[in-house]
Amino acid sequence: MLITLLFIAVCFLAYSNGANDNFKGVASLYGSGSASYRLALSWATITTLAGSCCAFWLAQSLLIKFSGKGLAPDALIQSIPFMTAIASGAGLTVILATRLGFPISTTHALLGAMAGSTLVATGTLNFTALQSNFMLPLLLSPMLAVLLAMLVYVLFRQARQRTGESAFFCLCVENQPSLTSATIKAESGAMVLRQSEGLQLSVDTQAACNSRYAGTILGIDVHRIVDSLHFISAGAVCFARGLNDTPKIAALLLLAPGFDPQPIMLLVALAMAVGGLLNARRVAETMSHKITAISHGQGLTANLTTALLVIFASKWGLPVSTTHVSVGALFGMGLITRQAQVRMITSILLSWVLTLPCAGLCAAGIYALYSEY
Repeated sequence: MLITLLFIAVCFLAYSNGANDNFKGVASLYGSGSASYRLALSWATITTLAGSCCAFWLAQSLLIKFSGKGLAPDALIQSIPFMTAIASGAGLTVILATRLGFPISTTHALLGAMAGSTLVATGTLNFTALQSNFMLPLLLSPMLAVLLAMLVYVLFRQARQRTGESAFFCLCVENQPSLTSATIKAESGAMVLRQSEGLQLSVDTQAACNSRYAGTILGIDVHRIVDSLHFISAGAVCFARGLNDTPKIAALLLLAPGFDPQPIMLLVALAMAVGGLLNARRVAETMSHKITAISHGQGLTANLTTALLVIFASKWGLPVSTTHVSVGALFGMGLITRQAQVRMITSILLSWVLTLPCAGLCAAGIYALYSEY
C-alpha cells in the first residue's frame, strides 16, 4: 500500500513538473513569433523526452544528490512515508503555481519538501549540507544566467554591427473595414451604413510587428539562420531540462524495493510529457509575453545561456533550477533592452521566495499525518 502511494505521488510530481516546466525552453520561440503555441509545445515535448532518456547515462550523480543523502539521516531516507511526503509536498506546490501561471522551480520545491519532512521527523536538519550542496547552486544560477545572457547579447550585437547585419522594420499589410457611405431611408427614417474592406499598409516597431534580420551570410538569408539556430537552442534547453530534472524526481522512487532505474526514469519522462501537453498554457503565456518583449536574436541568446548553464550543472551534479536559469536569462534580456516588465518579474521573484516554505509546510503536514496513522 505504501509503495503504491509513493508511486502515485512521484507520478503526480512528474506531471506537475511537466506542466510548469516543459514550455520554459521554447517560451522565446512563442514569445518572438517564431513558432505557434502548438508547434513550440510539440518541439519542447520531443526534446525533453530525449533529454530524459539520456539522463540515465549522463546525470547519474543527480540520482544520488536528490535521494536526500547528506541532508537527512540514512535511516530516514529509506523510509517510504518520508519519500512520499517529499513527492506530495513538492507536487502540490508546483501544481498550485502552475494554476496561477507562475514559473517556479521543482528543484526548489523538492528542497523545501525535504527540509520540512526532515524537521518533522528528526527535529534537526543538516544546514551545512543544505547550504553547500543545494542552496548555493540554486541562488547563484539565476544571477549567473542574468549576467551571462547580458554578456552574450552584447557580444552578438557587436558581431552583428561589425558584419553590417541589422534588424529592420517590417511592413504590415492587412484588410481593414472602413465606412464608405451613410444614407437615411425617407419612408422609415432608418439609417443605412455601407462599409468596404481594403488593404492597409502600416510600418511599426518590433513590439507590434515581427522584425526580420537583413542580409545574407554565404548566400544564406540571415533571418533564416537565426530562426534555425533559435529552434535548435530551444531544443537544447528542453533537452537539458529533461537531463537535469528527470533523475531528481526518479530518485524518490528508486529507494523503494523492486524498482529498476531505467523503467522508472522512462515513467517519469512520460508523466512529464503528459503534464506539459495538458497543462502548460498559463505558464507559457507568462514566460512568453509577460516578462519582456523579445526578438528572434534575443530569444536565441537566452536559450544558449540556459542550455550552457544547465548542461554544465547536470554533468557536474549541481542541482541548479532550470526555471531560475531560463527565467533569469529572460530577465537579463529585459534589463539590457529596457523592456523588462518589472511588476511581473517582482511577482515571479516573490513566488520563488514562497516556494521553499510552501513545499516544506505541505510535506511536513503530510509526513505528520503518515506518522499519526
